[in-house]
Amino acid sequence: MENNVSFNLDNYRFNKVNIDFESSSNDLKIDFIPSGIYNQDKSEFELNFKFIAKSKDFITPFVSVDCVAIFKFNNINSFDEIPSYFYRNSIAILFPYIRSFVSTITLQANIPPLILPTLNLTKLEVPLKQSTVEK
Repeated sequence: MENNVSFNLDNYRFNKVNIDFESSSNDLKIDFIPSGIYNQDKSEFELNFKFIAKSKDFITPFVSVDCVAIFKFNNINSFDEIPSYFYRNSIAILFPYIRSFVSTITLQANIPPLILPTLNLTKLEVPLKQSTVEK
């Protein structure tokens, strides 16, 4: 069944953004926290993707962005039928939107913008699978 499964990004939004440049320095550490909820009745997947940037000298992030994306599936009947490639590809599809948003909000704050490089986020596939629940 995995070969016939298709999905598309239906919608996304940034539902929480925090910026505090008083706790920033040049020594930057970034992190991503993915999680998901599969809704079988609607045949959709809600990807929750959190971006965090913090300085190594501080505990509190100076930029934190929470993004929620809705993906719709075709030809899927259960949670177990979600193909493994979906987890890595859904993050890859969403990341350019987050990357652009982070650059824009930091630029609009009238400071040197935080420009995220193109990143290989395939290592987030397993954490996303492990933190996905069925609704």
